[in-house]
Amino acid sequence: MAVTSGPRRPRADGERSRQKILLAAAELASVEGLNGLSIGRLAEHVGMSKSGLYAHFRSKEELLLATVDTASAILAEEVIVPGCEDPEGIERLLALCDAFLSHVERRVFPGGCFFASAAAELSTQPGPARERIAESYHGWIGLLESQAVRAQELGQIPADVDAAQLVFELNGMLVAANVFFLLFDDPRELERARSGVRAHLPNPG
Repeated sequence: MAVTSGPRRPRADGERSRQKILLAAAELASVEGLNGLSIGRLAEHVGMSKSGLYAHFRSKEELLLATVDTASAILAEEVIVPGCEDPEGIERLLALCDAFLSHVERRVFPGGCFFASAAAELSTQPGPARERIAESYHGWIGLLESQAVRAQELGQIPADVDAAQLVFELNGMLVAANVFFLLFDDPRELERARSGVRAHLPNPG
């Protein structure tokens, strides 16, 4: 056992260090933007040398993509996993919206929703980072739409409702609540979104 565990420790330590750096990068990018996330700025933020960071990331593009992937994993853990614990259909749709607003309120990312900020920043800047952000956003919207469709299959939402339009409006309230909560530092903005989401959906009971 001693022979096999020795060589693996440096790799495990290196991976833990990389994950800590990426968590700091995602938090920093939510406040200062992905464009401001350079190797030098991140090194200063985490108290490392540039050469130390270059050992983990060979370029800014690699750092940006890894940061987006880390933010996706955090969003899954904080929003999607707890939201999907509720039954399919209306209940899960409500739970996902509530989980999103909760992660904003708890400031999981200090700059609010990482993807709302990144999408606004990179929407007119083609490149791998923008594509990765769009991919994550499509995944989130697709999840909400799947639950709206499931709610129709269960008879909870009328069949003639446009599920894509419904989700567009729900997500619009979530994004607006994120912006106004950060701008005004007022939790009532989140409550307005919670009320608006419920006004758009039938009572699951």
